[in-house]
Amino acid sequence: MSPILIMEDIDAGYGDVVIVHNVSIRVDEGEIVAIVGPNGSGKSTLLKSLLGFARLFRGRAFYQGRDVTGMASDKLVSLGIGYVPQVDNVFANLTIAENLDMGAYHRKGRDSIRAGVAEIYEMFPELGARKDSLAGNLSGGERQMLAIARAMMAEPKVLLLDEPLASLSPKPTKVILSKLEKIEETGTAIVIVEQNVRKALSVSKRGYVLVDGVCAMEGDADSLLTEDVSKQRYLGLEAKGY
Repeated sequence: MSPILIMEDIDAGYGDVVIVHNVSIRVDEGEIVAIVGPNGSGKSTLLKSLLGFARLFRGRAFYQGRDVTGMASDKLVSLGIGYVPQVDNVFANLTIAENLDMGAYHRKGRDSIRAGVAEIYEMFPELGARKDSLAGNLSGGERQMLAIARAMMAEPKVLLLDEPLASLSPKPTKVILSKLEKIEETGTAIVIVEQNVRKALSVSKRGYVLVDGVCAMEGDADSLLTEDVSKQRYLGLEAKGY
């Protein structure tokens, strides 16, 4: 498959501080790619540098072969790049249905919006059953589902997820991962930034391991979990119980 998103030689950070150093990633059409590593390794900063939420010191970004370096985040969304931040990713004072409407502002016409909502409720029946509930009254797992569903209303071709499993117990974690696999089946590519290494790689085709802002390892998801040395040195699976 051809790449849908490429980030090349990225240096990024905040203010004058560089956190990410010379990192490159590739995301092919319709695949899930994990960016994993310990806390503070620059995973989220890498994503945010694409969207303008972190400072890009050096490097280029290409979407469907088009140079989108420095492009405004709303323009990127209109082109087909969806983003779900780790926190503040739903409108707590709006209902589930209203949140989905807010995610549909790039769609043209009410018929398109209604069709999109129907597709979302088919993929997320848990949300359809509570469509009139306020987002602020949802559980952590339900909120994360809503945040992902709202991003999908914009019909992204690639979906960027920042720590979607953070603070979730095993049951909602399993549900979220199953939803990501369903989204992958629709042809949407996904980039998942996660500290939960084993869970993220379990649904991914490929992965990148960031340590201290540098890409320490990359490869097929399965291969990243096979070497004992890599587990201990880069992934910390044994120490953290992932």
